[in-house]
This record gives sequence, C-alpha cells and structure tokens, in this order.
Amino acid sequence: METATTTVDRAVTPRGELVLRECAGHYEVISNGVFLMDTRAGQSERLLVRAALDTAPDGARLLIGGLGVGFSLAEAAASAKPAHITVAEIEPTLVGWHRGPLARFSAGAMDDPRVRVVTADLTAWLRTTDETFDSICLDIDNGPDWTVFDTNAALYQHDGLELLREHLTPAGVLAVWSANESPAYARRLAAAIGPVRILRIPVPRGEPDIVYLARPR
Repeated sequence: METATTTVDRAVTPRGELVLRECAGHYEVISNGVFLMDTRAGQSERLLVRAALDTAPDGARLLIGGLGVGFSLAEAAASAKPAHITVAEIEPTLVGWHRGPLARFSAGAMDDPRVRVVTADLTAWLRTTDETFDSICLDIDNGPDWTVFDTNAALYQHDGLELLREHLTPAGVLAVWSANESPAYARRLAAAIGPVRILRIPVPRGEPDIVYLARPR
C-alpha cells in the first residue's frame, strides 16, 4: 500500500513553482515538477560541514551556499568551532519553511545568534562583498554535472571557482557537495583552488554522494 503524499505549501517564485510535500513524516522539495531534495538522509550534507570545519580555527567564519532542508546548517550550528555562520539561499520561500515545517531538520539553527541568512543568489552576493571565510560549503543544485537551473552551472566553472577562491582565507577550505563523481570538475577545482581530496558517501541506490575538499596552494 502506497503512503499518501500531501502538499504542505506551494509558491510561485521568479524561478518557477516551488512545492513542499510531506510523506510519512518526511518532506520533499519539488521545483517546477523536478525533485530537488528531501529529508530522508543527510549523511553527506553533514559530512560536507564536518570536513570543512575539521581544520578550521576556533572562531571560524563559515559560509554555506544553499540552505536545502537544513542538514548542513544543523551540523554547523552543532559545532562550537564557528563563531559566524552565513547561509546564502536564493529562495525566500525555502527560508520561510525553516521557520515552520522544516525547522526540526535545521534543528532550530535559524535562531542561533551566530547564524545570518542572506537571501540572495550566492554568486551575485559574493560579487558585492569583500568578506572572507575560513570554510566555504557549497551545496547548490545537484553539483557540477547536473544543475536543475542553468544559472547555477557557472558556479562550478572556472570563473565561479575563482570567485569562491577570492573569498577564502589563505588557509581556508572549499567543500563542495555533488550527487555524482565528476573527474572534470575535480581537475578544474585543483587548477583554480589547490589540492583536492575526494570523500565518497554510499547511498541506498545509485552512485555515492561526493564531497570535494580543496585548499589554496
């Protein structure tokens, strides 16, 4: 017997329709009819943040690109290491859901005094600020090889990587989440940032999730 799926909220944004659905206590985010993310796992998103903070100094400044369903933010807020946590999220509707049905998945971190949410496109916002970060965690769209929104693809190309590097401290780390392994992206990452470490996280079906870690030379 199939479990019923309920539409919790629906919004029309400049990028199209965004839908939040609930099924058996879990939530799914659907964009223009395409599945984006759900709350059923989260191991790789948490690892993304843990790995990025592993060598960061106490009092670190952390930037998370993409709020998602909140796993990355919850992991960051659970650590005493970052003194400042900035989250860049383009969808105000998604930010609002973390004040409601998704709040338990981000563990109430929206109310953490260290957390600042910038409701903007990450690339556009980075071009307006001179802030630098000890750790940048990038979890936007599905990674470098399959983006639901064409505008996100540039973030994974040379110019996007150069922009991210400009906002890393000299000893900082860029951590990038991907739904699949991309040797071509790993080469671009190494050329633009520095040596790359690859973490593979098994998933129940399909290819493992990937976390890329790169540090400036």
